[in-house]
Amino acid sequence: MKKFGLVVLGIIAGITLVANLGPMIALAISGVIAFFSFHYWRKSQSTFAKVFWMIVLVCSLISSVSNIPAFIGIIALIGMYYVWRKWNERDKNPDIITESDDPFKNFERQWDELTK
Repeated sequence: MKKFGLVVLGIIAGITLVANLGPMIALAISGVIAFFSFHYWRKSQSTFAKVFWMIVLVCSLISSVSNIPAFIGIIALIGMYYVWRKWNERDKNPDIITESDDPFKNFERQWDELTK
């Protein structure tokens, strides 16, 4: 049942991710533009250049913040990562070490540990 839930969550997250791929690309482009405009705003010497790069920075930040579907896509990407991590997780219990296929040998060892 756990695997079925992971499959359903993975399918929903995958569809959401594919549906919001365009806004995510637009978010990445506006983020890169914001980064470079901030960089050039700090390096510019003239007032005109500072005003120009600040206008570009504000426009790109507004574009980034208004991209709500991209944030939904990022949440879907996090969901996909969660499903992938849980799917590949090994069921390990450090308290029980199986040395052989004989269940009575493991029972005897665990009984000895409990009666100590």
